[in-house]
Amino acid sequence: MNAEMKEAINAIAADKGMKPEVLYAVLADALESAYKKMPEAYEYAWVTIDPDTMEYRVIAQELNDEGEPYGDEFEVTPDNFGRIAALAFKQVLVQGIREEEREQKYEEYAGREGDIVTGIIQQSDSRYTLLDLGRVEALLPRAEQVPNERPDSNTRIKAYIVEVRKTAKGPQIVVSRTHPGLIKRLFELEVPEIADGIVEIRSCAREPGHRTKIAVWSNDPNVDPVGACVGASGARVRMIVNELRGEKIDIVPFSEEPEEFVSKALSPAKVKEVRIDMDTGTADVIVPDYQLSLAIGKEGQNARLSARLTGWRIDIKSETQQAEEDAYESVDWAEGEWVVDPETGEQVWQPAEGGPALSAEEWEANSGEESGDDSDEVISGADSGEESGDDSDEVISEADSGEESGDDSDEVISEADSGEETGDDSDEVDDHIEDNDVKVEDSAEEDGLEDTNG
Repeated sequence: MNAEMKEAINAIAADKGMKPEVLYAVLADALESAYKKMPEAYEYAWVTIDPDTMEYRVIAQELNDEGEPYGDEFEVTPDNFGRIAALAFKQVLVQGIREEEREQKYEEYAGREGDIVTGIIQQSDSRYTLLDLGRVEALLPRAEQVPNERPDSNTRIKAYIVEVRKTAKGPQIVVSRTHPGLIKRLFELEVPEIADGIVEIRSCAREPGHRTKIAVWSNDPNVDPVGACVGASGARVRMIVNELRGEKIDIVPFSEEPEEFVSKALSPAKVKEVRIDMDTGTADVIVPDYQLSLAIGKEGQNARLSARLTGWRIDIKSETQQAEEDAYESVDWAEGEWVVDPETGEQVWQPAEGGPALSAEEWEANSGEESGDDSDEVISGADSGEESGDDSDEVISEADSGEESGDDSDEVISEADSGEETGDDSDEVDDHIEDNDVKVEDSAEEDGLEDTNG
């Protein structure tokens, strides 16, 4: 019987992929449990099995008042223990094998969190999808599934191991299709440079089912990180896009300079200027007007992914908006504000630099004085303008006198040439003398009237 039992244990171990020593330990535990159920059994006892001869013995020790074993060990194997051993082997060994299998499965996947696995879809419902990984099943919850992705049954897909739980029914493996780590593992499978450590994925931002952005860095100056990930004619990245059911992937080079990194992260938009504020962690990005919508993206997707990728809070503005803000900041605004006086309940002007608050009447009076000062300046400017006008009149009069002298010379020449023009001038002189006589008579009459009135 011992030989038959040994062959059975070896056959079960080979079938289950277990070591025979593990089954011997399970059998020893089963025999120990069966012995302790016998009457007059020692409380502190254990079973030893010889793997070569399959001989088993029950060893016991005495216990003191404190429950600690003391004294020598002695054998207490019952005479009819062979029949008990056969029954225990039949009942307990199956259960022990199942527990050992569960433990092996858990240990196999416990250290694989963050790894990628390939499974076959078995069944799917509104709560989760089951994937067959071979020896175990994986659970793909609805929250970890890509929206609008409904693979058919018996379809082979890749998933990212998020958690491995140990339960009474065996290990429960939770996988994800939305985790950013899935992108990194897929690139490691497709790009040998990443697997070898020549190219690194420094950061990754993803919106599952829509778009993903990754920043790559090369430890070898002779290797282009973006080109290595894209592959010849885009062959490498195309395999990953197909696995993700058409999800778009943007690959940008990583940079230690925040300005350059933010500018590259907003690709495919072209950035004109990036202003970094280290205190607030904000990056103000200025783009041409025609690139504003492209930089923001559909529903802000491009800006949102870029902010996650770089770790900076990104504010995107067009050149026109930035010019308006700069012009607004250059305006000299009044420094202060109108507040309510808690004692009187009236509006008072509180200067920003401090000091007593001003009532509305005092504020208007001060405003009037300032406007009066401004009007004085305007008047003084007008006076200076009049003076300059007088000077200009003098210059003009001088120019006119020059013109008149030129005219006189012309007249002299014309008089020498034409006698008719001379006659006309003499007539004009006579008319001018008559006009003067009239004016003298009028002035005399007016003086006479004044004397009469006096």
